[in-house]
Amino acid sequence: MTKYILVSGGVVSGIGKGVIASSTGLLLKTAGLKVTAIKIDPYMNIDAGTMRPTEHGEVYVLNDGGEVDLDLGNYERYLDVTLSKDNNITTGKIYREVIDKERRGEYLGKTVQIVPHVTNAIQDWIQRVSKVPVDESGEEPDICIVELGGTVGDIESAPFIEAMRQFQFRVGHDNFALIHVSLVPDMHGEQKTKPTQTTVHALRGLGLLPDLIACRLLGRQPLESSTKDKISMFCHVASEQVIGVHDVSSVYHVPLLLQSQRIIEYLRKRLNLASLNITEEWVSKGLSLEAKWRGVTKGQERLFDEVKIVLVGKYTDLKDSYMSVIKALEHSAFRVRRKLTIQWVESSDLESSTQESDPAKYHDAWRAVVGAGGILVPGGFGKRGTEGMILAIKWAREQQIPFLGICLGFQMAVVEWARSVLGIPDAHSTEFVPDAQNAFVVFMPEISRTHMGGTMRLGLRPTVFDRNFETWSKARKLYGGNEKMWERHRHRYEVNPEHVQRLQESGLTFVGKDEKGERMQILELKDHPFFMGLQAHPELCSRPLNPSPPFLGFIAASCGQSDLDEQIQEQLRSFHPPHPEHSMVGEEALRISTQEHPIANGVGTMTPPTD
Repeated sequence: MTKYILVSGGVVSGIGKGVIASSTGLLLKTAGLKVTAIKIDPYMNIDAGTMRPTEHGEVYVLNDGGEVDLDLGNYERYLDVTLSKDNNITTGKIYREVIDKERRGEYLGKTVQIVPHVTNAIQDWIQRVSKVPVDESGEEPDICIVELGGTVGDIESAPFIEAMRQFQFRVGHDNFALIHVSLVPDMHGEQKTKPTQTTVHALRGLGLLPDLIACRLLGRQPLESSTKDKISMFCHVASEQVIGVHDVSSVYHVPLLLQSQRIIEYLRKRLNLASLNITEEWVSKGLSLEAKWRGVTKGQERLFDEVKIVLVGKYTDLKDSYMSVIKALEHSAFRVRRKLTIQWVESSDLESSTQESDPAKYHDAWRAVVGAGGILVPGGFGKRGTEGMILAIKWAREQQIPFLGICLGFQMAVVEWARSVLGIPDAHSTEFVPDAQNAFVVFMPEISRTHMGGTMRLGLRPTVFDRNFETWSKARKLYGGNEKMWERHRHRYEVNPEHVQRLQESGLTFVGKDEKGERMQILELKDHPFFMGLQAHPELCSRPLNPSPPFLGFIAASCGQSDLDEQIQEQLRSFHPPHPEHSMVGEEALRISTQEHPIANGVGTMTPPTD
């Protein structure tokens, strides 16, 4: 039977439950177990698709087109699994399911209530999703990590807390464990335990007893033994059940920090993991994973040479808006053995209007761009800051600075080329200028503009490399020289097919297209150290031990030509896609299985925010 580990939080939100949950899952994988994960978000939204990045961090997109909480990105990266939209539970999803059942008469005329109907729906959902295979084995997972968002005591999380109280009896004591993450603040050198005592008291009052208390410390000072003993005494747990999680040099060290406190040994006893049938093959895989992870973290500590990347974006006020981009850059920096430095530039700061309103901010922004080892322009929605992106792209192209454009960055690279090289000053995107005379980026051509919402191109899609450019295309070589690659998409606008021939004849080469050859998906410049744009979001499929190919090429090129050549040769030898074999199929099959459908009766994927 599947074992369940609930990770809850107290005192404050945003203290690292996701990293602790992912790290625990990784350690269980090193023990040879198959692990899946579920994130519960108590907000009323159906999914994260309509949220501003500055509201809740980035919207993470899955293979099946699900727009979910960024913590699912942590799970996929740490556990090297492929999750679905059902792995993200929200209050909106649960209430919709319960109301749909009520409308269909499935409750047989009963009064529909929070208990038992909503709480049963939550438990049923968790049990159903926990059985779904998420790795290359194709087998049911041994362990399901369930992270409950927010903090204990929040009004919106109350039904989920009650559902998990009931769930511990549904699955049995040996199949359910609870890790409670709490803040231990340091006040004038003294580690204070009262907030943890209070939140554990509240949790116990709701019928849940923590098996492990993870004490989060905001600083490099580890949890003191006296603090540990005090929490043990007042929270009714043994001392070995209290673990400290202080700040470390990198989040990739957190699994090793937990391992050093014997968390897996405790879970082995608590969940009777010896009763699970773990094959020698999976034990061997687990040991190999642990060795590789230790190699990455140890190597990271000995990095001295720096690679400096300037990220020119729209949402730089909240770094979590670009969580997957940051992780993809980190993974690639690990591979090339460089210390990564990211300089953040708000794209609107590069525009002439800022020069007039705030000259110091304008000059600081341009000073960063001019000194960049590589320039990255990530995705986004809305017109604000796009002129600054175009200026940064122009600088990278003309000054031979390595450049990577993702989604909106890819589109703005096309607009910049049309303006600067083709001499069309009013070239634009119809996303920003609907009646543009020279529209080089247009609304997705295969879907009617009359359909409201639900027209996003979402989820995994194939790209076919053009054979005419295989001798020099860096993108194709970084993807192992394969004829096809698969990446996740989230966009509505694309390069206007009417202008493709003109663009290519002038030197802007589209080396990758969709299966019909209608959608431009990868661009490159042949006579540039590294100038690449992708319509897809390759950062979403990057892994610590298997970096995203475009990001790897970009970081390597930012280090120097010899580093890029070395990584290209390594990719040609050893690249393997991060996707399950069964998911790498044709466009039509993927479209049917994802959410790329116009809405009906007002229900569907809505327009993303444009700020």
